[in-house]
Amino acid sequence: MWLLSVKLVWALIAADLGLAVPKMVRVPGGRFEMGCTGCTFSDALPIHRVDISPFWLSETPVTNAEFSDFVAQTRYQTVAEIKPNAADLPSVSPDLLVAGSAVFMAPKAKVSLNDALGWWRYVEGASWKHPEGPKSSIDRRSQHPVVHIAYADAAAYCAWAGMRLPTEAEFEYAARGGLKAKKYAWGNQLKPGGHWVANVWQGRFPDYNSRDDHYAGTSPVHAFPANGYGIYDMSGNVWQWTADWYRPDYYQQLSEAGLVHNPRGPESSFDPRDPGVAKRVQRGGSFLCSDQYCTRYLVGSRGKGAVDSGGSNTGFRCAKDS
Repeated sequence: MWLLSVKLVWALIAADLGLAVPKMVRVPGGRFEMGCTGCTFSDALPIHRVDISPFWLSETPVTNAEFSDFVAQTRYQTVAEIKPNAADLPSVSPDLLVAGSAVFMAPKAKVSLNDALGWWRYVEGASWKHPEGPKSSIDRRSQHPVVHIAYADAAAYCAWAGMRLPTEAEFEYAARGGLKAKKYAWGNQLKPGGHWVANVWQGRFPDYNSRDDHYAGTSPVHAFPANGYGIYDMSGNVWQWTADWYRPDYYQQLSEAGLVHNPRGPESSFDPRDPGVAKRVQRGGSFLCSDQYCTRYLVGSRGKGAVDSGGSNTGFRCAKDS
């Protein structure tokens, strides 16, 4: 009752202030088999048993409208809007230390998929307010997910809203929407009934997007069907931060422990492909995922991101204890 009272009070305050706040969905507790069914991602295996307590989760990723209200109330500056500290990057030329973020830019011709620099550019002035750079805006994207969000930005928003980031286990459990051992958040077919049901890449990645789903970039958060729990965009559209540190061997640890109750992730981060860089788990994939390059829209797959960076396909949603 106390938690419900706090939730009610916050909703009343937000309404009185005219703030856009995330609508929350109560996710029932239960047990499930966590991990990637029908894939070979080593960091998403082995499949292991997890027990989750009931919790609340944002119905959608946090939108530009919702994040705008947060910034208006707090004057918060995101990581992308702050000039990097030279002391943190001693090997980088001072003239390259400018505020900005990574922006997807489709190459004009086919490129090797072995080098992501073929389609990513660090753009000075790119931020949540200017997703493609200083000349772009979110004026017509109020209901699109906010992007260029670093981990600290996501955690700050959720704390301000009286919430927190979901754990990785909570995210996957909610993404499955009550389905068991399925490849996707909606079942085992990528295009059920011949229809796209998530904002992912169609065409030849990364140079040709056929836009069969009608979107070249982010889409409004209610553009595609909700899953079985009534939650939107748990796959595709934008990568979403979770609270867990990333380690590729973490699932092996969990599988050896038997049934695990509400796992909170490892105590520290380690990525052998990028040692020394602290990373948190990201989930859901994005509008850039395809069967040619990134199939991380599979409901049990995992992503990862350096905590001090975001990009034009990186957002988040919030959770709350029930």
